[in-house]
Amino acid sequence: MKRRVGTVAAVAGAFAAGLVVGPMVAAVAQDGGRADTYRLLNLFGDVFERVRAEYVEPINDRDAVENAINGMLTGLDPHSSYLNQRSYRDMQVQTRGEFGGLGIEVTQENGYIKVISPIDDTPAFRAGVKAGDLITHLNGNSVQGLTLQEAVEQMRGERGTAIKITIRREGADRPIELSLTREVIRPQVVRFHLEGNDIAYVRLTSFNEQTDAGLRRAIQTMRQQAPNGLKGIVLDLRNNPGGLLDQAVQVSDEFLERGEIVSTRARRTDDAQRWNAKPGDLAQGLPVVVLINGGSASASEIVAGALQDHRRAIVLGSKSFGKGSVQTVMPIPGNGAIRLTTARYYTPSGRSIQSTGIEPDIEVLAQRQEATAGIPREREADLRKALRNEGGVQQPAGAAIPKLDLPAGVAEKVSRLPPEGAPAFDPTKPETDFQLQQALQLLRNLASAQQQPTRRAASR
Repeated sequence: MKRRVGTVAAVAGAFAAGLVVGPMVAAVAQDGGRADTYRLLNLFGDVFERVRAEYVEPINDRDAVENAINGMLTGLDPHSSYLNQRSYRDMQVQTRGEFGGLGIEVTQENGYIKVISPIDDTPAFRAGVKAGDLITHLNGNSVQGLTLQEAVEQMRGERGTAIKITIRREGADRPIELSLTREVIRPQVVRFHLEGNDIAYVRLTSFNEQTDAGLRRAIQTMRQQAPNGLKGIVLDLRNNPGGLLDQAVQVSDEFLERGEIVSTRARRTDDAQRWNAKPGDLAQGLPVVVLINGGSASASEIVAGALQDHRRAIVLGSKSFGKGSVQTVMPIPGNGAIRLTTARYYTPSGRSIQSTGIEPDIEVLAQRQEATAGIPREREADLRKALRNEGGVQQPAGAAIPKLDLPAGVAEKVSRLPPEGAPAFDPTKPETDFQLQQALQLLRNLASAQQQPTRRAASR
């Protein structure tokens, strides 16, 4: 892995520094005699010089080369890209848990900016931006022709400054225009509270450097708050777009005593990696329900897949996003970094969820329209140039894992659809969250079923 990173950084660094292409191309051609590569890189040099000399206005060499590099990377898959120095700094700040902007995770599709998920308690979230929305205009200007990074940079800015965004939403008759005021985004990545004084509810909004430590504090705090002890834990990963791989591993490890958590397979077989759990269960054996939906991606799917394969948790909700690839950020000294897809990851049973997603053990839809109207929700497989699903267990998701083993009647009492006339979901009112209410019902049914043999024995 280090050998590959060094090579990529050296090549990209030479372009970004504006060095003469010829000597580098000659070296590449001599190394293995790749004449085609030599000719193609000469083609780049010829086009670059022609643009510099003939374009209607003078161009900035650095901008031109950075755009070329970004075009090369974004042409590979939806998640590879070039980060200039400013973007790289922003990314580092974001993974530490603080950044400026609107509070949305986005990708690019068909020239538009696609919302993967709004971040809780941010300007975008409060304005009603939803997963699946297409951002078509920023301050009245079309986003078509912009790279994803350019669009993100426009949405970010100083605290207190305003931006107008135009959204196209599935089912809406006309575009939706919103005026948002930028804020310093300090997402509270771990939110928690007790449900009914006996069930711990923990929502993870993303996986940054604070996630695992925040999860530990949350469980410990609620354990102390529960007057008669905890009966179960709900781990809510809905609309969690992912983040750091090491945090996904640590969060999974909190609930597992042993066994594999996740493995990655790269282009070279000797770059494969595997992570295993260490003894110790933060939940101390309590039953766990993991909530997922179409906005649960990447690191969220690693956690859900690991706990599902080990039968440590019941996965409830709807099918996840299906991002089963790993991106490595490779710094280029003095010139930002590249974010490059370097591996696919696999759940403990050998499943690749790339473009397929995690199927829940118990499907529970958030709203009736998802079943009656077939509301589409874009997933990884729908993205342009998404990686294929390959190298994993070649069978339907879930077939490689043990059958869900619950006491009779427990799963059957869970409703798949909200009743007719159910109140609309309000994020400030947990009672309107149908999927959460079914998860709580499942845990209480499970606790009751587990107590019945003890009660019968005591009555004899």
